[in-house]
Amino acid sequence: MTAPALAGTGARGWAYARDLGRAFGGALLFILPLLMTMEMWAFGFAMDRARLLVFIAAALPLLYGLCYYAGFTARRGLVNDLLDTAAALFVGFVTAAALLALFGVLTLQTTAADAAGQIAIQAVPGAIGALLARRQLSGGGGSDAASDGDEEDASYLGELFLMAVGALFLALNLAPTEEMILIGYKATPWHALTILVASLALLHVVVFTAGFAGQEDQDRPVTAFFHFTLPGYAIALGISVFVLWAFGRTDGEDIPGIVNTTVVLALPASIGAAAARLLV
Repeated sequence: MTAPALAGTGARGWAYARDLGRAFGGALLFILPLLMTMEMWAFGFAMDRARLLVFIAAALPLLYGLCYYAGFTARRGLVNDLLDTAAALFVGFVTAAALLALFGVLTLQTTAADAAGQIAIQAVPGAIGALLARRQLSGGGGSDAASDGDEEDASYLGELFLMAVGALFLALNLAPTEEMILIGYKATPWHALTILVASLALLHVVVFTAGFAGQEDQDRPVTAFFHFTLPGYAIALGISVFVLWAFGRTDGEDIPGIVNTTVVLALPASIGAAAARLLV
């Protein structure tokens, strides 16, 4: 191999090592609040394993789509996106395992089944953080900056997908907490209706000022409301229901209780959906 070829290989290796290090930083930033909550430790060994598998399986296409639009490297293409998805999961698993061991949650007395559950439930949000690292930690500079990502050219469906990622970004941090259940329990129908209206209003304000695709030349807030705000809130509600179900927050609850808790969680989820352009 010639000297220029060796230099090129070394440069690519260094660039990937830098991207991988940044991915670990993104995973750490995203899952640290989750890793330091007792609820997530409990879910790791108490969560139904079939439900955990559904949660991970549902996350795989989302992670691949996030690779397509962002990714923690500047590489694109089917093979590269699949490799980045696998690498992001690896980063999530390693980060979760290392921190859980550091905090003394995982010990030599922890069974393999419990350890696998506690690590796996944290690995998905860790992988999301790893894939968002290029956007969040690149500093806006260099050839691989997030401004060069495919998210700038996202189609309408692509924008809705990014809104789903943003909704999940915030919903995952709050759904495991007991406070979501408590707030839903305390909320009256009027509280729930007010929260719903506030969620729509906040989502619309952010959506209309965030530069979503197809919106820049319209200057029509009513069109944006029906084109992005309502679908975005529906996505936030769907993400909220799924996450609450995955963490068992809907078990044993009556319909009004589930509706109230979903509307409560949809408030931060809708803000995450609206801020997707800032996150992704």
